[in-house]
Amino acid sequence: METRELRYFVAVAEELHFGRAAGRLGIAQPPLSRAIGGLERRLGAPLLERGSRGVTLTAAGAVLLREARAALDAVEAAERRTRRAALDAAGHPTVILAAKAGASGELLAKLLDAYAAEPGAVTVDVLLCGPGEQAGVLRDGRADVALLHRPFDDLAGFDTEDLHTEGQVAVLPAGHPLATRPHLSLAEVGALPDLPLPRWPRPDGTFPDGPGPQVRDHTQLTQLIALGRACAIVPESIRPSLHEGLTAIPVPDSPHVTTVIAWPPHSRSTAVAGLVRAATAL
Repeated sequence: METRELRYFVAVAEELHFGRAAGRLGIAQPPLSRAIGGLERRLGAPLLERGSRGVTLTAAGAVLLREARAALDAVEAAERRTRRAALDAAGHPTVILAAKAGASGELLAKLLDAYAAEPGAVTVDVLLCGPGEQAGVLRDGRADVALLHRPFDDLAGFDTEDLHTEGQVAVLPAGHPLATRPHLSLAEVGALPDLPLPRWPRPDGTFPDGPGPQVRDHTQLTQLIALGRACAIVPESIRPSLHEGLTAIPVPDSPHVTTVIAWPPHSRSTAVAGLVRAATAL
């Protein structure tokens, strides 16, 4: 299969409409339809069900959509990393570290200081991401290494080293009736009628249904909590960044969070290796 065919198929599978997919790709609809038909014939399986009400994926089409996205991400990653390697060879070596904005701030600062003290350290550019974005930018080559959080982030396909494991806390407005409690349970936090848990975006940018407010970053979250519009369960290391008006209460039965440093298994970057060594030595 050619990458052009995969791009065509992904566009149709995501739009579920040949006309919209053609417009997205900037081509006419007839050659797009012929390309998808040729792909189906070569694979020996229908990928799409075409009906009067639109297009739906078959079981085989759902598999190809998942694999095609991964393949196209790998191609884009190869292009980005090749360009970066050329810049490194020209005397401008850098390593890009992806991290979730508002998370692991103290660990990240210590890591950067420790690596900067290493012989041969190169410039580290920090790419701050929204919730759940670090794995994606690492896969598609926008980052060389990332700080991820188990069990929330997808670690599949990466080499990793565990750095730090911690409990979680509930963040409430300081004046809330439960703010003086020594601890809370997950059930108690989830049942607060006046402080719903926030709704974070899915990988496709949509939000799950629910009563809580839509939240995209740490700043939005803390402001909504301070206004008495939400609460949150977050890793305990968030405490130092909480401003006045917020309080953190341990939630002992919440899952522990492990921060890991992750990198592509095929990486041969000496800068990435040095950054990983500095991280595991902390």
